[in-house]
Amino acid sequence: MTLNPPESEMNVSLMLFYSLNKTLRTIQKSLETAIRSYGLNATEFSVVRLLYSMGNQPIQKIGDKISIASSSTTYVIDKLEKKVLLERIPCPNDRRIVWASLTPKGRQLMDAIFPNYTAAVHKVLDGLNFDEKKEFITTLKKLDRYAENFK
Repeated sequence: MTLNPPESEMNVSLMLFYSLNKTLRTIQKSLETAIRSYGLNATEFSVVRLLYSMGNQPIQKIGDKISIASSSTTYVIDKLEKKVLLERIPCPNDRRIVWASLTPKGRQLMDAIFPNYTAAVHKVLDGLNFDEKKEFITTLKKLDRYAENFK
């Protein structure tokens, strides 16, 4: 006979943490197949999507914005540069800063991918209705703000 531990605050927090991680991995795995069909892995796509959505970015800041280690950022940028999807642009005002910018080929690829990606994200998250999604976003932002201050 298996005994279930009591639902203490700490146990519920652990269950929530594990559930968030599992759900995120499941969603990412569902979307990775579509991304790979365009010759990109998930991290490469994250960089290209960031540049597509937000414009040129300092390479030094990309890792923080997509949650990868700075050592990995250089490797991913190098791979995307070899694929001619982005280019490095030195900052004219500060030699320490180098910007990542989509090339015309990168923009063309994202013009093709992004509508399909958006539809895939919508489909995989369609398990929640509109109001549930908005409420979940609010809850996640609250949790994120708290976790940021927890450091």
